[in-house]
Amino acid sequence: MTIRKYLIAVILSLPMAATLLAAEAPLVSIKTHDDFFNNISKHCGKAFEGKVTIDNAAGGSFSNKKLVMHVRKCTDSQLQVPFHVGDDASRTWIITKTGSGLSLKHDHRQKDGSNDKSTMYGGHTNGAGWSEMQSFPADQYSKELFVEQGIPQSVGNTWQMYIYPEKFTYRLIRQGREFRVDFDLTKPITDPIAPWGYD
Repeated sequence: MTIRKYLIAVILSLPMAATLLAAEAPLVSIKTHDDFFNNISKHCGKAFEGKVTIDNAAGGSFSNKKLVMHVRKCTDSQLQVPFHVGDDASRTWIITKTGSGLSLKHDHRQKDGSNDKSTMYGGHTNGAGWSEMQSFPADQYSKELFVEQGIPQSVGNTWQMYIYPEKFTYRLIRQGREFRVDFDLTKPITDPIAPWGYD
């Protein structure tokens, strides 16, 4: 084969090679992650009232306010769960299947729908966890955000979520800090307003 014919053969094979290289990697499916995700999505469209059961910070800002979680929007890969604190509709928990586990992000908005200066922080599972419980240690983006905002103690944050037939729990822990809210899943309540920034 001449050099010219060899080069033509190589050029003609490039589209096929590019196609092979562009193929997406298969998503990893871990049963405990899927079960946890599905256990929450079973409540899609429902809202539930909760209460602070642990808060070791003085003068907790959530005290004496109505706390509501709303499993508002569910797809095969993402759950959007607004967390209302009294009239404050700025918070939405976003749980996403990433192909290597689950991600938890805290979407914080201003009343006009614009992003809060502290938003989309959270973490990613680093193990299989359990069907009833997953932990989300702070990711690199969140750590950098916390340092930039002058709250380096939050670099050690781990968020946890527990889902049982009768109760959902949101928990934040780090050295010297624990915050926990428990929601009663046996008594759905009227859906709250849309969270700020969402239709």
